Amino acid sequence: MKWKAHHLKWSLIGMLILLLVVYENDSYEIRTREVTAKAYNSLASQTDNEGPNIAAWGDRLEPGMKCIAVSRDLIPLGLDHKTAVTIEGLPGVYIVLDKMNRRHKNSIDIYMGNDKKAAVLWGKKRVNISWKVPKH
Repeated sequence: MKWKAHHLKWSLIGMLILLLVVYENDSYEIRTREVTAKAYNSLASQTDNEGPNIAAWGDRLEPGMKCIAVSRDLIPLGLDHKTAVTIEGLPGVYIVLDKMNRRHKNSIDIYMGNDKKAAVLWGKKRVNISWKVPKH
């Protein structure tokens, strides 16, 4: 009898976890979009007058951070401040912490700290990015 109660308890916990996972996945949708991706650095020549380490939303960028800037036309699509993004061809998750100048469209800039050589090596590519947005 004890075994059945123990088994039932863990079965219920398992079902609850499964429901939470299904609910979590059901409340968001994954969006994917092909964008032009370039790289940028914390250099005065590549940023505005606010300071090379201060992003458009006021975040302080530090070398080693995995973050991106997005063109402003992508913000209404759910790529808003602090959105987590995966980038085709790059490991890990990047966070949206910066906005690009209004002249850019359908683009991201990948932050590469002070490593100008890495940014030049990246160049300009078409990549797919993915992010989650709440379902309405």
